[in-house]
Amino acid sequence: MTTAPPTAAPSAAEAQDGTPDGAAADPGAPAGTAPGTSLAVPVRRRWRRARWYLLAAAFLVLVGLLVGGLGGSSTWPPLDPRSPDPEGARAAVRLLEREGVTVRTAAGEAELTAALGAADTTVVLPDPYLLDPALLDRLAAADRGPRSRLVLLAPDDAQLDAFARGVRTSTAADGLPDYASELSTPPQCSLPEATAAGSAELGGLLYDPAPGDTGCYPRHNRPTLVLHTDGSGRQTAVLGTDRPLTNQHLAKDGNASLALGLLGSRPHLVWYLPDYDSTGTPATAGRRSLLDHVPTGWNWAALQLALAAALAAAWRARRLGPVVSEELPVVVRAAETAEGRARLYRRANARGHAADALRRAARHRIAPVLGVPVSAGEPDPAALCAAAAGRIGRPSADLHALLYGEPPTDDAALLRLSDDLDALERQVRQP
Repeated sequence: MTTAPPTAAPSAAEAQDGTPDGAAADPGAPAGTAPGTSLAVPVRRRWRRARWYLLAAAFLVLVGLLVGGLGGSSTWPPLDPRSPDPEGARAAVRLLEREGVTVRTAAGEAELTAALGAADTTVVLPDPYLLDPALLDRLAAADRGPRSRLVLLAPDDAQLDAFARGVRTSTAADGLPDYASELSTPPQCSLPEATAAGSAELGGLLYDPAPGDTGCYPRHNRPTLVLHTDGSGRQTAVLGTDRPLTNQHLAKDGNASLALGLLGSRPHLVWYLPDYDSTGTPATAGRRSLLDHVPTGWNWAALQLALAAALAAAWRARRLGPVVSEELPVVVRAAETAEGRARLYRRANARGHAADALRRAARHRIAPVLGVPVSAGEPDPAALCAAAAGRIGRPSADLHALLYGEPPTDDAALLRLSDDLDALERQVRQP
């Protein structure tokens, strides 16, 4: 009877990695990987494919951080006397200082009141519409210094009543304030500052001067510059636009001469810098975003990169055949969709987007009722406000603020806006 030979015990190498002594190891497999597995090869292949995309993404992030960091953290509101930006007024201030005019700024009510009461001083209010009615009343009651001059840039009737009583904003045929584009305009007046400057780039708001006032640079037969003098000899210059004072347009036409004449006729100049927080305007109104620091040429580069990416996506896209229509598995009620969208707006604090949606829907609903045509997706603002004002008897300016105004600052303001739009639509439909 034959017996089977005894089985040899496995060697130490076989016990460690499970490979017989006579079997050849896979030279392409990394250490610690059993033969026959193919996990390492796909990982290396994915890395080779993705490394250039990761490198490009890291490069774009680095460039964005550099551009944002090099841009600096200083921000300037429009027509700031310290701002070298195109919309700033630093160039005009430097020219005035060379002529011997002392220039300083006023930031609060106390400093502004003191500047108005100083003699031989010119006070510039670049944004008079930011002054609330209570502050306007206090400033109007304050004493004005002898031989002083106040320069108002694009004021409305509220500021004119406080500082230049009798001067009014001119209204167009639709009842809204008359406005003209900034173009080179001859002075056509005897004001020394205007005759010395000659033609200048004037426009903006147009005004109706009071008896005895001097009106210059007329557009639509209405002056864009009015010099108002009260019984005490104190002057108030009303300018319909700030274009002649900005760095970007100071060297054009007679803008520099006009700016120096209006602001440098007194030995002292006080430039009011409003406190945006106290006037109700957000403090971030003049704050720049990252895109503001990107040079103009980069916009074309980004457009070319986007076009190249679109072409690459079209080249690499898979052809999946024609589009097949398919019934939706469920039907969602419109009310649920509206509630879901409202929750998304509230979660993102997107009151501005919510207000724009409410206003756009209200405009599109009342435009057909008023017979205002909708062209390019929107009715004409002036025609819509004029038609609504004629239907319900409200001022056109109030309706323009309701339908095209600023976004609400809190949830309560958003609710009031919604209620006001509903009330307006009911009044239009049933006047």
